[in-house]
Amino acid sequence: MIEEGSKRGKAMVEKRQLFMEMRAQNFDVIRLSTYRTACKLRFVQKRCNLHLVDVWNMIEAFRDSGLNTLDHNAEINVSRLETILSSIYYQLNKRLPTTHQINVEQSIGLLLNFMVATYDSEGHGKLTVFSMKSMLATMCGGKIVDKLRYIFSQISDSNGVMAFAKFDQFLREVLKLPTAVFEGPSFGYTEHSVRTCFPQQKKILLNTFLDILMADPPPQCLVWLPLMHRLANVENVFHPVECSYCRSESMMGFRYRCQQCHGYQLCQSCFWRGHANGPHSNQHQMKEHSSWKSPAKKLSHAISKSLGCVPIGEPPHPMFPEQSEKPQDTMAHTVQPKPVANNMNNTMLMSSGAPTPTKSVLESPSRLDEEHRLIARYAARLAAEAGNSTQCPPTDLSFNFDANKQQRQLIAELENKNREILQEIQRLRLEHEQASQPTPEKAQQNPTLLAELRLLRHRKDELERRMSALQESRRELMVQLEGLMRLLKTQTGGSPHSSPSHGAGCSMPMPIRSTSAGSTPTHTPQDCLAGVGGDVLEAFAHGVPRNLRNDLLVAADSITNTMSSLVKELHSG
Repeated sequence: MIEEGSKRGKAMVEKRQLFMEMRAQNFDVIRLSTYRTACKLRFVQKRCNLHLVDVWNMIEAFRDSGLNTLDHNAEINVSRLETILSSIYYQLNKRLPTTHQINVEQSIGLLLNFMVATYDSEGHGKLTVFSMKSMLATMCGGKIVDKLRYIFSQISDSNGVMAFAKFDQFLREVLKLPTAVFEGPSFGYTEHSVRTCFPQQKKILLNTFLDILMADPPPQCLVWLPLMHRLANVENVFHPVECSYCRSESMMGFRYRCQQCHGYQLCQSCFWRGHANGPHSNQHQMKEHSSWKSPAKKLSHAISKSLGCVPIGEPPHPMFPEQSEKPQDTMAHTVQPKPVANNMNNTMLMSSGAPTPTKSVLESPSRLDEEHRLIARYAARLAAEAGNSTQCPPTDLSFNFDANKQQRQLIAELENKNREILQEIQRLRLEHEQASQPTPEKAQQNPTLLAELRLLRHRKDELERRMSALQESRRELMVQLEGLMRLLKTQTGGSPHSSPSHGAGCSMPMPIRSTSAGSTPTHTPQDCLAGVGGDVLEAFAHGVPRNLRNDLLVAADSITNTMSSLVKELHSG
């Protein structure tokens, strides 16, 4: 009991943390309830990092958790809900780059407590499956058309017709979101909410459902939903226009232009707060702009429209085939979830020249049409196969069994092929190793190899002979140096220890670097004349004429370098 009480206290603290942060944003100064509700729910979405989870990833999470097999009215406890949320966020972090990782535990805590506060206000510790699906599918990231298609798959029957009772249940659940952010008086559920959405229609198919909920304006009870998506699209849109009230030289987000006052434009902050000056009034009709077009671009667009080069009005969504099976089952197999790195484009849009509304690359009409063509093609193929079959249509179980059997056979074939390839690679590697290590037997069988070996031996003998000749030449040169030094002492007539100042043609002596204290001379006459008689060393240590000494040093260095190069050549051969 104590542990349960501490958990409940922690949950209350985390719940208050989210609402305190939302209150710090000062959203209540926004005078229009629609914008106020959309801003608050967008804040909750971003604070819980739900905007990074695409609707397709959310649908896959529902399927992985087994929620698609449960009845909508089935209840799940809070611990299982926490497990599902943990799976969603940990999978999200795997898709995100390492530089954009989220705090998983914090996101789980904030979202879990918000959902419990929204859908379990009486404290039973349980939520229905439909409540969780409705909330997460509405508050996650992605396109609104994809969200509405998934919601329609949950509230339609096997013939693809919307069940009004299920739509009424959806409204009950989804309208608890505005109530949770204290906007219930404006967007709370009423018994007449269903008929206000569909006042005349009796049979609602998918396209009709999308037409009504994505109309401009949408039904009053859900007007905040498309606005929340527009807010996500324009958060980083830049308008190089001055606000007529606050005099800001540029705008971010929405831009509002008065339809009566010429050139009067407001930024979203001033418009939301009801600011007005000069002849402008809050009662004037304002047009919302989510992008900026230069005057030249506006003129070219108007000319193209007048010439019929561009359509006057684009439909809010593409037309989908009216299929009898649920879109959830079809779309989950044919359309892959989009990468989350691109889902982050909801908050990182280009600021200028963006279309209305601004879309990312993955949300382009061409990609959307391609997805829907794939869905239509898949449905048509299934229908053709069912029509051509003379037997009873196979059930989903038998269809899945056949598909799994084919996949297992294909995997087995690929594994066998892989084993054969590995064996062939091993055989080739052994042959290569054997060929790269020549043996004496192979050498005897290969005439080319024998010729190369003879040539190498001949080259080695030749180098050894050259080395012997050079050593003999060096010995003779040393003997000549000894004789030269004796002759030099005889001609000078003085002792080698005498001062060089007595000789008129002699220069100053070359100092010898000391080798004391562990220092080693880098180049001394003794190094060059190692093994030479004492007379030569003595002459170099005591004042030898500079020109002769240099010549001798050069000769000795030349001999040493020649010997070194000869040894290197011998070793390399």
